[in-house]
Amino acid sequence: MKTLKNLYSYYLVLPALLIYCIFFVIPAFAGFYYSFTDWRLDRLVINFVGWDNFTKIFHDKTLTLALKNTLIFAVATVIGKNLIGIVLAVALNMRLKTKNLLRAIFYSPSILSILVIGIVFTPMLRTEGTVNRLLDAVGLHSLSQAWLTDPSVVIWTIAIISIWQHAGFQMAIYLAGLQSISQEYYEAATIDGASSWKKFTKITLPLLLPAININLMLTLIGGLKVFSEVFVLTGGGPGNASQVVGTIILRSFGEGSWGLGTAINTLLFIAVTIIAIPLLVFMRRKEVTE
Repeated sequence: MKTLKNLYSYYLVLPALLIYCIFFVIPAFAGFYYSFTDWRLDRLVINFVGWDNFTKIFHDKTLTLALKNTLIFAVATVIGKNLIGIVLAVALNMRLKTKNLLRAIFYSPSILSILVIGIVFTPMLRTEGTVNRLLDAVGLHSLSQAWLTDPSVVIWTIAIISIWQHAGFQMAIYLAGLQSISQEYYEAATIDGASSWKKFTKITLPLLLPAININLMLTLIGGLKVFSEVFVLTGGGPGNASQVVGTIILRSFGEGSWGLGTAINTLLFIAVTIIAIPLLVFMRRKEVTE
């Protein structure tokens, strides 16, 4: 009876564990297997082809461009979202009369649908759109760009839009972290004659590491898995200039190359794991040492 009583809590977990295995674990292993096959829509027989799909990925210029764009987007958004988020959080953690209103304003883009953002920004970013007209009006004509049709700037444009949309979400997490820091630390630092910068670097940042860790993970994984922003704003164009791993996976499945699409998805999973886990371990250790 005692053994059954000890196992009772585990029995409660079994239904959720079973659902997780059926819908996540088993498909993950199946996908890993199919990434080594020539699985196609127009074939009834599935053949094992080894590393052929992965070899094709690194020899296809469009696929390598998609990998490059994904890394550019991830790095740009991780830096942009976190820097802007922490600056907004520090600024709006001060005693301002309008701080609640400003928090709501800066957070509101993160709850908007990407479809709405695409509808709003697409006409604004055309060659004769609102953004270029504003730049011309203030004498910055040299900065005018074909924001969504110039291959050299399109992925950066999409990254900036993503930063604009989600920086407020990162701000909210940083605000929660800031409000958990006791004011006694700052009062003691003020008595010791510490400057505002010293307070920020020696008190705020070290005690904000848990929030920084969370935001880095969220923005990094989100950046590497980017899809909706590119799909809505450019569809991977012009040409293939803004293709990312997510849009290439969609295109591969749409063309019936399911084995290749699964291989690209497997490669994305491996990349996220290789980058995210060491970063997570490093940040966790920093939390402890600080």
